[in-house]
Order: sequence, then C-alpha cells, then structure tokens
Amino acid sequence: MKKQFKKGIVLLLTAAMMFSVVGCSGKKEKNNNAKETQTEVGDTTDAKETDTAQSGEVTPGWKEHADEKVDFTWYINFSWFTTPWGENLVSKKITEETGCNIEFIVPAGNEAEKLNSLIASDTLPDILTIGWYEGQVNQIIEDGMVYALDELANEYDPYWFEVADEGRVGWFTQEDGHIYGYPNTSFSPQDYEKYDNISSNQTFLVKKDIYEAIGSPDMTTPEGFKAAVKAAAEQFPEVNGQPLIPIGAHEFGTIGNVSFDQYLSNFLAIPYEKDGKYYDRYTDPELVRWLKTFRELGSEGYLADDIFIDKRAQMEEKIAQGRYFCMLYQRSDMQTQQKMLYDNDPNSIYIAVDGPKNSKGDDYTLPGAGINGWCVNMISKNCKNPDRAIQLFSYFMSEEGQHMTWLGVEGETWDYDANGVEKMHDDVKELLNKDRKAYDQQYGADSAYWMFQDNAMALKWAEPAPEPLGQMERWTFPYVMTTSQYDISLQADSEEADIKSKIDNEWGVVLPQLLLAKSDEEFDKIWNSFLEKRKDYGLDTLIEKQTDLMNVAKEKLGVN
Repeated sequence: MKKQFKKGIVLLLTAAMMFSVVGCSGKKEKNNNAKETQTEVGDTTDAKETDTAQSGEVTPGWKEHADEKVDFTWYINFSWFTTPWGENLVSKKITEETGCNIEFIVPAGNEAEKLNSLIASDTLPDILTIGWYEGQVNQIIEDGMVYALDELANEYDPYWFEVADEGRVGWFTQEDGHIYGYPNTSFSPQDYEKYDNISSNQTFLVKKDIYEAIGSPDMTTPEGFKAAVKAAAEQFPEVNGQPLIPIGAHEFGTIGNVSFDQYLSNFLAIPYEKDGKYYDRYTDPELVRWLKTFRELGSEGYLADDIFIDKRAQMEEKIAQGRYFCMLYQRSDMQTQQKMLYDNDPNSIYIAVDGPKNSKGDDYTLPGAGINGWCVNMISKNCKNPDRAIQLFSYFMSEEGQHMTWLGVEGETWDYDANGVEKMHDDVKELLNKDRKAYDQQYGADSAYWMFQDNAMALKWAEPAPEPLGQMERWTFPYVMTTSQYDISLQADSEEADIKSKIDNEWGVVLPQLLLAKSDEEFDKIWNSFLEKRKDYGLDTLIEKQTDLMNVAKEKLGVN
C-alpha cells in the first residue's frame, strides 16, 4: 500500500457517506446545457466500442486509439506529490500503450485555496484527483463541472463497465443514478470475501526483547495485562539510559484518543450495532472494564505523563529509542522507527501479539480499508477529449493497467516465475527498498502513480511485506472485517452533527480524567456525569439518525 495513503489511514477509519446525500440533478442539467459544446468534441471519436459490445465482445478503447496522441492536464490535490510524467519507465510505457501524455498540476501551497480558485474561475484541468472527503467534491458535482463517468463509458468505452468494481460503483452512484468519481484504495465488502490477506492498521505491539525476557506472558485478560506491565517495568526500568514507558498510545486530542476508545473497542470485539440500531460502543461494559484496568495501572504509576502530553514528533523519537513496552498503535505510523530499531538490533523491534480481549475471549474485529477509499478521480467538463479520458480511466482500472502501475514493465522490472506468479526482479526490489526517490525516477512502479491504485486487486500478486514490518501486518489478517456500513458521517450544520460534536468534545475532556482517577469510585462518578451530559445533549436523536444512515449504507453496499 502506498506510503502516502497509509499516512492518511485515520481518514479511512472515519470514512463517511457524503456521496449518498447529494442531490445534484438540477444544477447538473443547467451546466450540461451550458457546456454541451465541449461534449460534442468527444463525438468525433469513432464509437466502435458500442458496436463491439452489442456483438458480445468489448475491446478496450485505449487499444484502438493508442496511435492517436492526446495531451491531458491532471490536477492532483496534494502539494507533496512530485513524481513527473514521461521521465520514467512506467509513464513512458503507459503513454505508448494509450497514446495519452499527462501534465500534472499540483498546488504549490495550500490545497484548498488552489482548488477553490480553480472552481471559482471555472478552470478545472482535464482530470482531477481529490480526496473523497473534501467538501469541494460535492460542490463540483452539484455545479455540473464534471462528467458522469457511466455516461461517457456508455458512449465511448463500454469496457469501463468490465473493469469497474460493482460495489464501488454502487456506493459512489448519486441520487440521480450516475457516478462522477471513481475511487482509489477502496475495498468493497465483496473484496473481504475474495481475499484472505487484507490487513488492518490496528495492532497491539510489544517490545520484542522485553516481552520475551519476561516470559512472553498472556496479556489478553486484565489480570495478565497488569502483571506483564508491572514485570516489564520492574525488570527494565530503563532502556538505553532512558526511563521505560510501560504503556504507549496515540496522541490525545480534543475528541479523545483512538488507542483507548476506537482501537480498544475493536480489540474487545464490541459490536457496531445491536437489535437493528447503531450501537453506543463507548458505553459497553467491556470497554468500561478495560478502562478501569488502565485506571488502576495509572493509579500505581504505570501510565507515564508522557502519553498524555506528547505529540507525534515526541512519540516517534521515543519509539525509535524503544522506550515503550506495549502500545495499542497504528503500525504504519512507526515503520521508519521500526526499521531503525531493526538495523540496530533485530531483537529490539516491536512485534504484534494478542492483547486485550473481552471477557468471552472473542476474536478481534479489526477494520480494514473501507469502500470510500482515499481519493476520487473525475473528468472535468473543460476536458476537450472526454472520450479518451474515460478510456484512460479504463486502462488504469484494468488488470493490465494495475500490473503496470504496481509492477512496471514485464521483462524489465518483473517476470512470471515457474508457478506463474509475478515476481519483481531482485535488483529492482533492492533499489525500491533502498532509495524510493531513485526508484520512482528510474522505474515509477510500486504505485508511484497511485491515483487509481486498487489495493484489493494487487493482493493477487502482492509479495509478503519484508521484515521487520511483515509480522505486524500478517498478524492482523485473521481479524480483519469490513466496517463500511458503519463508517457514516452527518450532514454538516445539522442538529445531529452538533450533538455529536458536543459529545465527542466532552469525551475528549473526560477520557484523561477517567484514566487518571484515583479510585474506581471517582471513575464511576466521572463516568455517570458523562452519561448524563450525553443524554442531555440529545444522544437518542443522534443514534436514531446514525441508525437511518447505517441502513442506507447497508442497502447501497448490499450487506445485511
């Protein structure tokens, strides 16, 4: 999975249904009329694909028009993207196979300012790649500034329907029946039935050398967890001259800490719904039981002050020093530090092991990537060759295109082995692991062009992640589940959004108080006060709305 995407994985965990609430028919019709002259440009393309489709055979449009050169401008709404087109092996090969040359346009500074400027001046480039979660996506669709991909496909490239994932198309289809943006890094519920090597980013990690030195104890129960933490602190009060931090966690913020709420709930297999209603997971008895376990450890001095005040930079420094004994943590957020530890001493790394479980000992329910994915790709009405643009989309979405963007050129960067499995050449792999920038400049594979990366399809030829990262990833495989039907959000400025904001911010205040409470009695007092405030804020109204949105999501996804 692309590194940049991984940095944004929290967004995937809080993925929403913004596309399901858009009503854009009126504005779209108005703008279609205003820009219909641009649509006519595409009519010059010989629509052989339609005739072929009627005969039962669908020929990819890019194969028929590769000799007809065309230039596209492609806007990438991420200022950090710097890989040019036409200078490496992969981009040259894609231009050769499709006839399409690309000029990337990337914001020099603030992404929102640049995108808003393009929208206001009606100067959107030919193709757009924007985070699905950006508010401008709805605006662009409502104002009729982008083509419906299904309409372009019907007219110019029926092959698009052959390579488009049915679940993703259904999810991103608007109320008017059309789809305007196709996602990357998206996993549909069907993908979870297809593959057994989908990973989660959520792990319970322990320092390998310390964990093994104290006997590799069972940490799945509150009693075992407390005993292990105390043993580690007693036997290893310092790590390389620095105080051991017995328990690590993500950064505390205004709405809580994912380690002690979201991640812990998933490790405890707390359900997302009960009796057909969206479930209030934070009040589940299993979570309360474990929060009291952490409170007890805190009252005995095992919750260091560091975890309540440290920001990301300080945490990364301490991970690199190996100062945490255990942590509920997002594994992708510490890859660099893990490699540093490994280079220094392979036994000093962090490994994933079984951590907190509920009182029944149920398996974990760890979320994988959701249906929303990361970005959506759109074709602007300013595009003079929408016919070729939809054909280029089909290329990137196809297995042939995915082979190219992930693996590179057959015979030059990879080949099939004796078992018919794709294998990267050793020298290419060595450069990839040693110098990513040089790799992108020379080859440009491994999803350097990630705009249409299909992580689910890539699982068919994915090589195991190398150590010291592979063990953490593989540990999650048996516990991964799709939670897209529960990854909902509320309409901005709605009553329910206001209620949720108040509750979330109250939780951000209360969680540290609970963990730092001196006794269970003090914990209970804080907890009961929190429950009352939530009720007063309008919790019942919020849950009712969340249940409605959950049911809409289930219907769109075709899940029970």
